[in-house]
Amino acid sequence: MSKLFRAVIMGPPGSGKGTISERIAQSFGLQHLSSGDFLRENIAANTEAGVLAKTYIEKRLLVPDHVMTRLLLPRLEEMTRHSWILDGFPRTLAQAEALSRACELDVVISLNIPLETLKERLRHRWIHPASGRVYNLCFNPPRVQGVDDISGEPLIQHEDDRPEALVARLRHYKDVAKPVIDLYKAKNILHTFSDTDTDRIWPHISSLLNTKIRTDQSSAQRASTN
Repeated sequence: MSKLFRAVIMGPPGSGKGTISERIAQSFGLQHLSSGDFLRENIAANTEAGVLAKTYIEKRLLVPDHVMTRLLLPRLEEMTRHSWILDGFPRTLAQAEALSRACELDVVISLNIPLETLKERLRHRWIHPASGRVYNLCFNPPRVQGVDDISGEPLIQHEDDRPEALVARLRHYKDVAKPVIDLYKAKNILHTFSDTDTDRIWPHISSLLNTKIRTDQSSAQRASTN
């Protein structure tokens, strides 16, 4: 019997949450759940929560907690038999508390990336608006510059990714994330990783998860034989 394993990854814009989540999913057989993907799927499907979320996004406002939890929690309920890594949620303390009521987390990974590194990464970031696919000219470029690999449609740069806007976004992230980080620190499941390079952070995250997943599965196996 293998114990299910649930993890969350946190970090500011441009910190590499998506890249590291994909590596975790491939290396450890976890499902990668992205709040951004769920948001886009619900908007495309015109669900009630998706329509509501779209009204905020069109006004360039953050989607409120009660809408995000309505989008995410039903999907997590569908994943009761799966191990997963959740990227982009919870963003606020209210979201974290709602998630705690829905399931128990094993690990929370927090990425602490210097501001100058974030500025440099986001300067090279291009997005396909319709799908949310993200490219980076330095380490994940499109096959044809300025064009989405799958649809052939043009890529754009968000105004929010420009250096002057990024400082305000990062300040907001830190203010909102601090109580979430404190909550997970108090639960003794928070693990923070700091560096300027995803490739240098990855071995430390991989080592942590190797230890955690192996320990949890050994405990589950012992429990099933008792």
